[in-house]
Amino acid sequence: MASANPSLTRLFIAAGGIYTAQSLVGGLTFLGVPAVLRAENVALDKIGMVSLAMLVWAVKFLWAAPVERRRLGSGGHRRSRVLMLAGEGVVALALVAFALAAEADFTVILSLLIIMAAASATVDIVCDAYLIEQFPQERRGLGNIAQVGGGYLGLIFGSGLFVFLYSMVGWAGASVVLALLVVLMSMPMALTREPKVVLPAQAPPPRLSEGFRRPEVRIGIVMAIVFELGGRLAQALAGPFLVDAGLSLAALGLLNGGGGVAAGLAGTLAGGFAAQRLGASRAMMAVACVHVLTLGALTGAIVFDIDNLPLLTGLFVLEGGMMAAGFVVSYARLMALASSAQPGVDFTIFQCASAIVAACAGMAGGVMAARAGYPAVFMIALLAACAAPVGLVLCERFLARRTLP
Repeated sequence: MASANPSLTRLFIAAGGIYTAQSLVGGLTFLGVPAVLRAENVALDKIGMVSLAMLVWAVKFLWAAPVERRRLGSGGHRRSRVLMLAGEGVVALALVAFALAAEADFTVILSLLIIMAAASATVDIVCDAYLIEQFPQERRGLGNIAQVGGGYLGLIFGSGLFVFLYSMVGWAGASVVLALLVVLMSMPMALTREPKVVLPAQAPPPRLSEGFRRPEVRIGIVMAIVFELGGRLAQALAGPFLVDAGLSLAALGLLNGGGGVAAGLAGTLAGGFAAQRLGASRAMMAVACVHVLTLGALTGAIVFDIDNLPLLTGLFVLEGGMMAAGFVVSYARLMALASSAQPGVDFTIFQCASAIVAACAGMAGGVMAARAGYPAVFMIALLAACAAPVGLVLCERFLARRTLP
């Protein structure tokens, strides 16, 4: 029976389960399926097409408004839980179909991945709005731990666990286990009551244009870009740089699946602690300043051509942890800028801006590294990180002026 008055702990577990379930699809698409397809001698150009499924996440703002209108319901009664469970049900059914598609044409596999990505992205819109509404602003860092930490756990399930199960029980067995995991992770939400929400007076229906019209949203987009740009550039070149430095592919896989995830979870907890103790604005500034130091150490090692692979690997792991902490504190700050009338739309705009920054940084970083070398690109990344605290101060001052009487 659902709880009549769900505690923050119960809400944390329920939201964390949903974020883990929907992030499982990302791990499956980015790492799990490409690795298995390559083991089955599928051509690299086909494997590259798998990433098309993740483009869905960069454009989910296009359907955020109709999803939000459906979620809001009437009289303060939300449909968040119903929509999340329906979306995860689609993912679970698609994974069962995935199990039956082991011998199917590649286009069938790609189509199922796109269906799962679309369902997961829609669940993400709803769960973000749910988190904004159900967690008070001063405790939202706890919700952001569930958000980012669930993402890392989902990555483990969709990549490492899927590949391991494939080696043991085959494609069908691995897919069915993932489907069962999605159902299991969704159960806490199914058993958690969604409290009624106090509606803002005379709120217009959710619209994408309404989100872009608000200065807070436009400033939030700038904050997301300024805050993430340096780290995104460095992150995009981590794998290629370490391979060129002599790290084996097997070791890189262990690094991403073990050290990278561990650092990510540690960074998630650190970011959540900072958001709780300092508040989202000060925590975001603190992480931006510390990031200058960690990225500066990494850039210095690269620029001065330090031939110490364990040191370089450790610095990249540290950088990954800082990125995770950054996601937590920035999400906490950006959630405060989302309108209470359409939180799912506004926060989706911020997330899509982040995804577009990541894609552009990945492409630009590769092109610049090919032409100017790794040291030049990491210097640019460091300069961008140094500019982040200044940019955040200017954005916060603008927002402060908006709130003055």
